[in-house]
Amino acid sequence: MGESRTELIAWVNELLHINYTKIEQCGTGGAYCQILDSIYGDVPMTRVKMNAKHEYEFVANFKVLQNVFKAKKIDKARPSPIPVDKLIKCKMQDNLEFMQWIKRFWDSNYGGQGYDPVARRRGAPAEPPATIAPLAPTARTGGLGAGGARAGGRTPIGGHRAGSAQPNEQLQGLHAQIREMSGHLEGLEKERDFYFAKLRDIEILVQQQLEVLESEGKDDPVFRDIQKILYSTEEGFELPEQPVDEEETF
Repeated sequence: MGESRTELIAWVNELLHINYTKIEQCGTGGAYCQILDSIYGDVPMTRVKMNAKHEYEFVANFKVLQNVFKAKKIDKARPSPIPVDKLIKCKMQDNLEFMQWIKRFWDSNYGGQGYDPVARRRGAPAEPPATIAPLAPTARTGGLGAGGARAGGRTPIGGHRAGSAQPNEQLQGLHAQIREMSGHLEGLEKERDFYFAKLRDIEILVQQQLEVLESEGKDDPVFRDIQKILYSTEEGFELPEQPVDEEETF
């Protein structure tokens, strides 16, 4: 059996001089990169974003990690590939299992040399990343749920409502989760805009190359296929109609 979540978080915090509170926060990838840096000392930490907040930043961190795996031939020591698509979702079980493997690898390969994690990341902030958790049911404090369910959906008249002793704490917790989800939504919108801008650049480049080829009486099936993919739509989604200039011909 591997170490528990509590043991792993304590070890990671001590090794990297950070203050994570949950194992799923490691799903941003930064901690995994720096753990390997503590072994080898040559991970490009300037490319690692320790305070990553958006999924595309998590992916970039894991690309650094995968490059280290290949360069150090760690992929041969691990029986299966890094489950990046699962880890970046910041789910507890996936990150727990991967961190347990990382800890075993570290135990076998760390040479005991001194390591200054803050200097290696050049003082970059490493505050605990925010992770999205489901809204907590009121049953947590004895309201609705086993042993405290409301009969017929009605609150007993004149009786003491379980959990009402801590309404402010519950309300503050819900507000905090709403703020966290709002931040997550903002991150998703930025991520969408980021990838849309890239696709737009590709679209313009392809169109320019096709126009050059057409002026020379040539064509390129690869560019045509790329353009077809860019302009394709799915069922239930149609591109908005664009006003056509009467002088424009097709």
